Amino acid sequence: MEIREAVIGDEEGIARVHVDSWRTTYKGIVSDGYLDQLSVEQRTENWRRGIGNNSLYVAVEDGEIVGFATGGKERTGNYSADCELFAIYLLQKVQGKGIGKQLMQVVAMDLKKQGSTKMLVWVLDLNPAKKFYEAVGGQRVGETMIEIGGESFKEIAFVWDLEKFVNK
Repeated sequence: MEIREAVIGDEEGIARVHVDSWRTTYKGIVSDGYLDQLSVEQRTENWRRGIGNNSLYVAVEDGEIVGFATGGKERTGNYSADCELFAIYLLQKVQGKGIGKQLMQVVAMDLKKQGSTKMLVWVLDLNPAKKFYEAVGGQRVGETMIEIGGESFKEIAFVWDLEKFVNK
């Protein structure tokens, strides 16, 4: 398993993980119609533009991108955090092996080097991976409602002190 910074050429692998993990993680939560319309091609274009703009790392196993995490400046200004974990996704076949924590720590270290001190992440309340964020020490600090595919969902905000998190 290799964890490294994403480079041009990784966008299709990142997009595939993004779409596949949404379809497995959110099946039974988000409508099948919404999940079916997710497009690797569209996400590839989005990720092509994203490489180099934020902290973006990939997990690679046997030459295949099996996970990624990305973060940057916190977007709302409503919480005590100055940076945010925007996304972290793993293929189902590699979940539960510690790769998510490793990806999250690499992004956190990168953001800490840039001067950040506290990191926020938003997680769907119904997402079974919510337990992961609690297990790695996230402190629940808020919630909001969002819309996905015309349906409303509660999101929970968790925050970490980067100094403590990167040294675990």
